[in-house]
Amino acid sequence: MAASTSNTDTARPLKLAEVERIEILGTESIVCGFHLVDYIWTDIFTTLAPASTYVLITDTNLAKIYLQKYQEAFQVAWAHSRPGKAAPRLLVHVLPPGETSKSRATKSAIEDWMLGEKCTRDTMVLALGGGVIGDLVGYVAATFMRGVPFVQIPTSLLAMVDSSIGGKTAVDTPAGKNLIGAFWQPKRIFMDMAVLSTLPAREFSNGMAEVVKTAAIWTPEEFDVLEASADEVRAAVLEGQRAQADDAGLTVASRSAAQKMLLRVIAASARVKAYVVTHDERESGMRGLLNFGHTIGHAIEAILSPQVLHGECVAIGCVLEAEVARRMGHLGEVGVARLARCMRAYGLPTAIDDPIVRGLVGDRRLAEVRPQRLMDVMGLDKKNVGAQKRIVVLKRLGQTLEMKPTNVADALIEEVISAGVLVQPVPADGAQPRSVVVVPPGSKSISNRALQLAALGVGECRIKNLLHSDDTQVMLVALQAMGGCSFSWEDDGDTLVVVGGGGRLRTPGHELFLGNAGTAARFLTTTVNLIDAAAGEATVLTGNARMKQRPTGPLVDALRANGCSIEYCEREGSLPLRVTHAGKGFPGGRIQLAASVSSQYVSSILLCAPYAQEPVHLELVGGKVISQPYIDMTVAMMAQFGCRVQRLAENEYLIPRGAYTNPAEYVVESDASSATYPLAFAAITGSECTVPNIGSASLQGDARFAVDVLRPMGCTVEQTTTSTTVRGPPRGTLRALGDIDMEPMTDAFLTAAVLAAVAPTGNDGVTRIRGIANQHVKECDRIEAMCDQLAKFGVRTENHADGIDVYGRPLGELAATAPSVHCYDDHRVAMSFSILACAAPGGAEIRERRCVGKTWPQWWDVLARDLGAPIAGADPKDEKKEKETADETTPAATAQKSVVVIGMRGVGKTSLGRVAARALGLEFVDLDEHLEADVGKSIPEIVNGSGWAAFRQHESRLLAQVLTQTHATGTLVVCGGGVVEEEANRTVLKRYMASGAPVVCLMPNMQHVAAYLNRDKTRPAYAITSDINDVYARRLPLYAECCNYEYLVDKALLSMTDEDDHPGAWAVIERDFVRLLRFATGRDFNRVDLAHASYFVSLTAPDVREYLPTRLGRVTAGAHAIELRADLLLNAPDFADADFSDKGVEDAFVHYAHRQFTMLRHFSPLPVVFTVRTAPQGGVFPADADALRLRLLRSAVQWGAEYVDVEVDSAAAALYAARRNSLVIASYHDTTGTKLRWGAAECEFAAEMLARARSCGDIAKLISVASSWQDNLDCQQFVQRNHSVAAPLIALNMGYAGQLSRVLCPCLTPVTHPLLTAAAAPGQISVAQINQARALAGLTPPKSFYLFGSPIRQSPSPAMHNAGFASVGLPHAYALLETDAVDDQIAATVRADGFGGASVTIPHKQAIIPLLDSLTPAARRIGAVNTVIPVDAVDGRRTLIGDNTDYLGIVGCLRQTRVDFTQNAAVPDFAASSALLIGAGGTARAALYALHTLGVRTVVIFNRTPARAQELATEFASLFDSLVAVAQLEDAASVKPAYIVGTIPGCDLAIPDELFAQPVGVALDMAYKPRWTPLLEAAQKRRWKIVHGVDVLIEQGIHQFEKWTHLTAPVADMAVAVHKKYDSEF
Repeated sequence: MAASTSNTDTARPLKLAEVERIEILGTESIVCGFHLVDYIWTDIFTTLAPASTYVLITDTNLAKIYLQKYQEAFQVAWAHSRPGKAAPRLLVHVLPPGETSKSRATKSAIEDWMLGEKCTRDTMVLALGGGVIGDLVGYVAATFMRGVPFVQIPTSLLAMVDSSIGGKTAVDTPAGKNLIGAFWQPKRIFMDMAVLSTLPAREFSNGMAEVVKTAAIWTPEEFDVLEASADEVRAAVLEGQRAQADDAGLTVASRSAAQKMLLRVIAASARVKAYVVTHDERESGMRGLLNFGHTIGHAIEAILSPQVLHGECVAIGCVLEAEVARRMGHLGEVGVARLARCMRAYGLPTAIDDPIVRGLVGDRRLAEVRPQRLMDVMGLDKKNVGAQKRIVVLKRLGQTLEMKPTNVADALIEEVISAGVLVQPVPADGAQPRSVVVVPPGSKSISNRALQLAALGVGECRIKNLLHSDDTQVMLVALQAMGGCSFSWEDDGDTLVVVGGGGRLRTPGHELFLGNAGTAARFLTTTVNLIDAAAGEATVLTGNARMKQRPTGPLVDALRANGCSIEYCEREGSLPLRVTHAGKGFPGGRIQLAASVSSQYVSSILLCAPYAQEPVHLELVGGKVISQPYIDMTVAMMAQFGCRVQRLAENEYLIPRGAYTNPAEYVVESDASSATYPLAFAAITGSECTVPNIGSASLQGDARFAVDVLRPMGCTVEQTTTSTTVRGPPRGTLRALGDIDMEPMTDAFLTAAVLAAVAPTGNDGVTRIRGIANQHVKECDRIEAMCDQLAKFGVRTENHADGIDVYGRPLGELAATAPSVHCYDDHRVAMSFSILACAAPGGAEIRERRCVGKTWPQWWDVLARDLGAPIAGADPKDEKKEKETADETTPAATAQKSVVVIGMRGVGKTSLGRVAARALGLEFVDLDEHLEADVGKSIPEIVNGSGWAAFRQHESRLLAQVLTQTHATGTLVVCGGGVVEEEANRTVLKRYMASGAPVVCLMPNMQHVAAYLNRDKTRPAYAITSDINDVYARRLPLYAECCNYEYLVDKALLSMTDEDDHPGAWAVIERDFVRLLRFATGRDFNRVDLAHASYFVSLTAPDVREYLPTRLGRVTAGAHAIELRADLLLNAPDFADADFSDKGVEDAFVHYAHRQFTMLRHFSPLPVVFTVRTAPQGGVFPADADALRLRLLRSAVQWGAEYVDVEVDSAAAALYAARRNSLVIASYHDTTGTKLRWGAAECEFAAEMLARARSCGDIAKLISVASSWQDNLDCQQFVQRNHSVAAPLIALNMGYAGQLSRVLCPCLTPVTHPLLTAAAAPGQISVAQINQARALAGLTPPKSFYLFGSPIRQSPSPAMHNAGFASVGLPHAYALLETDAVDDQIAATVRADGFGGASVTIPHKQAIIPLLDSLTPAARRIGAVNTVIPVDAVDGRRTLIGDNTDYLGIVGCLRQTRVDFTQNAAVPDFAASSALLIGAGGTARAALYALHTLGVRTVVIFNRTPARAQELATEFASLFDSLVAVAQLEDAASVKPAYIVGTIPGCDLAIPDELFAQPVGVALDMAYKPRWTPLLEAAQKRRWKIVHGVDVLIEQGIHQFEKWTHLTAPVADMAVAVHKKYDSEF
């Protein structure tokens, strides 16, 4: 659009702002101020070179707010600047908002538009927007006409302080962000801070990440201001201008304090960047400093964008890169903690798994942020020098190590970004043991008490050696929120200055989130009652999931009894709590408190008692008081702050009213619990360690750990009042402790337990720790945790109510490979097992390295750098699992035409034919064997005696006889390789084809055939003059003449290595040959159900191998078919410039396409849409290569493609007539959008093309291009008029504007996937995006799914199905519904609106049946239901169908073992094998039906109750040739089972070795707790294949998902979700 001229006389007065200018590159180009619109145009017109055209580019969001204002101001400023002169053109281009617009395609579109508008080199381009607009438009300006003037008008805080300054312009590519661009300096950068008044809170945080980053690398003083003034800065940005006059801030005099603060913060950050850019414009050194946080941050952003914003990713990157600096020894922990705390103060995440990030992307997306993937993305970082990664390393806050990024080793980066850490054993030193000094951080217990005391006290207190950890951070934030004190930092953060408020607190105005900080939670439960607020106001204390399980009941009971108003918001006895204030504070007086669970309850009341309304008389009741030393610590520290507690009796305290007086300085003692780890390191490795600030005079009970625990274990201990030194005995000689009471140092029991694990001598090698009952309710149940995790090392333990017994083992007997230690988010579990890993033979993988941040964030640095332990990053997540789905049942044979198989000898006709005949229930006839039996001689005898001519005569006679008389139906006939040599035979075969019968030619890999024929001596050799390849070349056209289906047999297509003959490959070939014959015979057309919304994913790579073996499963998740674009195969290197007039080249391309098709078949069960799109229709296939195109399409029919897309032209009718069982999609693409219009008044051409498409196709497909939103609505109305399931229509619009039409398309919508490098067509979107859009539009309402049963709390089904729903964008939710019986609640649930389906487990699998309307044949035969499927009719009536997918889970897993490429031997064929079934319950019934489905004919059943086994055998006997029950498990050995299925939960049977007589077999156990059952362990020893119960669970869940949603399950995501829960809980 162009602005019109304006009359000067009518122009309003200009409102020119007073501005602050910042110099960059020698010019004051950065202009800061408020309400700059008039100033911007005036400055451009009067100080910059004139332009004939001004192009303003913005996005739709900003256009609504600012565009009219800028257009109006343009005219006014021009009228004042150039009165009487015609105004230049102002062109406006509006883009969709968001990162997706920052692309090469958008840049090209803008340039084309500018060229179309006749823009010339004297054009000036203005970017009005955030970073996306600025980067994109700047790049347009840099390249248009080889560069035109450019102005930045940033509208976001992030753009103001970062992207608008410096001249970096770029677009994104699939390989990463900002990889294509240019340096192009703007002539002006106008920072109008008035626009920030509309900034959302999250965008404020997004921008503040760059502000904090800049201060962290450059200006210590500015960082101090940002750290101390977070609330003020936030208020200045988000609230400072909203209540002011329209022009407030226009002049300096009119600026409020908030506006001055805002200008100060932004200008300070801009000055730093301007200075750096001036001294290093092209980023050769210093400018790289501005990328602090960006190396790691950009990698995170590449994976999680756009859900996670740039600034949020940079904030995480800054903290992680600060940790890198700490790990390198350059930055102290205080610096890391302050940086993280400052980022959090501005609402920013500080870790990859931060709750903010998790809430934005969910667990599934978060799981994609793996260390290796981050490292791969970082490998493309622009700061890299070759493969060397470079990171900005901090020396202190406000100063970097170098004035440029620093080289950092990959291993160190990977260690810091990893979720886990691998700790390897420390090598034994020589004769002289190592001696180290380690200073632990400040005590968590003392730090939290000191913070609360100083905050409640009067005066200023400097706290030194404060622990910088998650727990103390929580306490700091909470105390600040209650406004009772102020904090500031000195000495680079080593000293915290607290100005106490004397106990005057206010309501915080928001919930106090305390994470898993138990100390803070307990202390603050009493503290909030000191708030003197108006009656009725309330404060809520809450925490994370674990904190909501930890007890607070005794403390709450005591406070309630004292008159405090506290209620539980969720679970009784735990957080969250709501404290309602009564305007009178904490009552005080006599208080009785049960203190047998936690001493923190006692300390909580003691610390607040001086501020109660009456003196507090505290009496501890309810049994032995736990952790008395911590109570003593509290009393001692209260005295240090001026309030003395009188101890009236052992469990009675009197606390007079008063106020704390803050000491000028308070030094926090090092943490004695943390000190146990380096001291234990010395003990377990035989080295020496000194902790210089923990001694016998310590306030902490854990200070006695060295004397009371390590000395009796054989260590030499030297302890003074202020230091402790431990020297360990020779490695492996620690002594067990026997009985020890650790009640005075309960937190140290974990350290003692790991040492006891390797103390096999003394006291019978047993350490019995008691007095630690409270450890059952800490961050986790620590006693149970130690038992579970020590077991992974092979250490036996016993769990007791108040302790643990540990049975020591020699070091050499511990696990030889690194166990994976689950830490339960507990810092002490992690640090304890890291000590054990330093000596264990295999070390250990610590799964949650960051949990140590609670008390010792730099522990891993200390362990590696100071103690010398070899550590590395670890990614503890399980490998993703892919599997193929398979058919559920084997239909019986039908009386239809027989199947004929032809092809070269050695290609596998007989082997494949026998397998296929069994699978299809057909009689098998090998024509050569039939001939030998008929003639009474072998073929060599016939040929040698009578010659080839006589043999061919016999062959012709029998072929005609078999196909027309004896075996015309119900048979699979395999012919000899030379059957096509005779004209008579070819005539018989062609006539047979003409009758509608399938004749399948097996297409060989001739190298494999030649190798086989060299070995095979059962048939006559070819004539000595005949080369096998010449024979094949001669026969190939004859085979083509005589067949209507082709199947490519090439094991090389399945080779994952250099070996082509892997046993699993042949099983895949067998499976897919059966699949082709099912299709050819009409048993299974494998078609998409068009009654539901359906999708096919369009592959775009020129080689299918790019998606194999695992990516294809992810790409096709949610889709119903795969489109193979044969035209895009021309992009393969061998055919990019091919001359198809050469017959050899044409043949090679058709063969290449066949290989591509076959690979898809081998790796996906989905139907294939085979497409050859010509260039005029939007593809790349030459428009003049009609003969080759038709050949490809006909070949696709012969290969068994379920769908063939044919353009509506002369070829369509011919193909439609020859389509056999394939369906033809007759398509027309209008790539201009000018011919094919949908509107009722202009759809004549569309109607004509629809009629033509339906005349030559089963499905019509019409594609246009949208130029407006209305085009989508018109398209939808056209579809509504013309589409039905009987006459399906695919109709949609291409282009970005046409995406809605894809959402509304009724069937077979072409889709893309994020893993594809490019979409097949403009505007193509993914299944997940479509489902999300349909949900938002109300087309896909959310449904509720359930698991019915009991007990089910540990079931991984919710994780599995919810991961599946999220992966494909469905709005559904899966939850648990636990009931003891199938009651009214379940009955109401299955009939409720929104019910989507249910899984059913014990004990309801039979009881649910009366609620159902029908059962599937499988569920009826099994007699149990595990899946409920609701089917809602159009009239609203609901039918509930009961199904059983348990058997499908077994079928799928056992079939997968036959195509498993990880084994070295082929699993026996089902029909030729016998099976053993262990168990006779409900699951055994499903297993029997599964074995029947697979074709197993002989089964033996064993059960501990023989009568039940016999009952089952009698009931299912009709399904098998032999089904018997045995009384003893050993008796089953007589059938030599190749398959053993266990169905008894928790089975402890001894499994006899005799059962494994078969050299190769499969053992499957339905139990998934434990992972390794006796059956599986026994089978593994015999090198059988193993199927774990959890894999069956996943397989059956996949079938449930697909039955409920009618979508292809996202197998990998569902499996990951299950294994994540499974590994963490079992």
